[in-house]
Order: sequence, then structure tokens, then C-alpha cells
Amino acid sequence: MKQEQYIVERVPMTREGYETLKKELNQLKTVERSKVIAAIEEARAHGDLSENAEYDAAKDRQGFIEGRIGELEYKLGHADIIDPDTLSKDRAVFGCRVELENIDTGDNVIYQLVGPDESDIGNGRISISSPLGKAIIGKQVGEEIVFQAPGGKRLFELIDIH
Repeated sequence: MKQEQYIVERVPMTREGYETLKKELNQLKTVERSKVIAAIEEARAHGDLSENAEYDAAKDRQGFIEGRIGELEYKLGHADIIDPDTLSKDRAVFGCRVELENIDTGDNVIYQLVGPDESDIGNGRISISSPLGKAIIGKQVGEEIVFQAPGGKRLFELIDIH
């Protein structure tokens, strides 16, 4: 009999990202779930469900909420919390902050490399699965980073790893 092996995927995230997902999960379970159940009950009270748009919308919302709860429970259950302060600073890795110089403009930017659920370009947090994030991972100070952006190729130099 063939034995199946299951590979448990770890989901890398910072402590801050973990706490944010926990808060969202709690909000969905304690507040949003109750709201949608009440909306379904109210829509049922209006009669014929076959032509009840409120009922359909509430059921769709319930499906989204339950799907998101399942997704968050999986990610939190498989979280690999990485503390950026414990990481080596010789190469760009998940959790570190990198300072880049745009070779074309001379402008410097600082980004923290985070998981997809934590990315927020406005706050300097880019996903390791983004084109730029993928190009940065593993690089050392002084190396050039070339990546394909929607507007064409971009060229950066890794100035520092914080």
C-alpha cells in the first residue's frame, strides 16, 4: 500500500502581520458572522427566497466570510513567525529592510520584505512574491537588482540591509 506524504506549507510572516491576521479573524468570527446571519434571517422573513436579492446578497456575503475565516485559520495555523532582528544582514532575506537606489533617478527608497498578506507599498512593505521582492531576495549590498515592472525594466542598487 502506497503511503501518502503531506507537505505542510509554512507561511512566513512577521509578528505584526500575525497579529493583524488574528484581529481580522476575530472580527470575522465575533462580529461579521453574526451580522450576516441576522441579515439572512431578516431576508428570509420577506418571503419568497427565489426572487429575494437581499437573501442572495447575504448568502454570498456569508460564503465570503466563511471562506476568509478558513483561509485565515490555515495561514495562522501554518505561520512561521520571523523576527527580523534575529536575521543575518549579509543578504536580503524575508523580514529585513533594504535600502535601494534607483539607478535612473538617483532616488533612494527603503522597503521591508514581507509576506503577501502584509504588503503595503504605501508603508514601505513589499511582498517577497512581487517582482521586485523576488529580485531583491538573496542579494548583497552593492549588487544590482533588475526586474520587469509594468512600465518596463527597472534597475536598482542595493545600498544597505537594515
